[in-house]
Amino acid sequence: MSFISESQLSNYRTRTMTFSRDNFVNLNESYSRDKTKPMVFLSHKHDELVILHDVIAFLKNEGVDIYVDWMDEEMPAYTNAETAVKLKNRIKVSNKFILIATQNAINSKWCNWELGLGDAAKYKEHIALFPVNRTYQSFSGAEYLKIYPYIDYENGNGVYLNGSYIPKGYYVKTPLDNGNLNLVPLKDWLRR
Repeated sequence: MSFISESQLSNYRTRTMTFSRDNFVNLNESYSRDKTKPMVFLSHKHDELVILHDVIAFLKNEGVDIYVDWMDEEMPAYTNAETAVKLKNRIKVSNKFILIATQNAINSKWCNWELGLGDAAKYKEHIALFPVNRTYQSFSGAEYLKIYPYIDYENGNGVYLNGSYIPKGYYVKTPLDNGNLNLVPLKDWLRR
């Protein structure tokens, strides 16, 4: 699995403003949201705000609505069993589940729990990892992540099995049983 660097993501930061509750969709008010836009449940480590804002800017640029739990006014002020019940529901009703896969998120009990819920509700067509790495770590000890589709950038130098070049852009890469990858342009995957 390759990683998207923080510097790649930071390119999107300058294109957007600071995020507030107005930039996110409350899934309980889904009747009022633009249903032509896919809804993405974004799982993340709460103390990685710069990365979170960069990923949100990146995904907003792709034309999706974002759900972030701590921007949901209906979430309890302190984490408890009600939080877990509400998160389960939010994951079910969203169209896609994306985990911002940083080392800290992989080590987080909550992120792993959400990934398990996303797996049960969205596997394999509607779940993806967004691997972000600061120091090109290998995520040793989290080899289970290799079964999940992931978002990656192709620079135009890669080739398909038929020898044709893969166009430059972001893709969701799904590992296949034969060891190959199925590539779907990110914009297409988000709208499936």
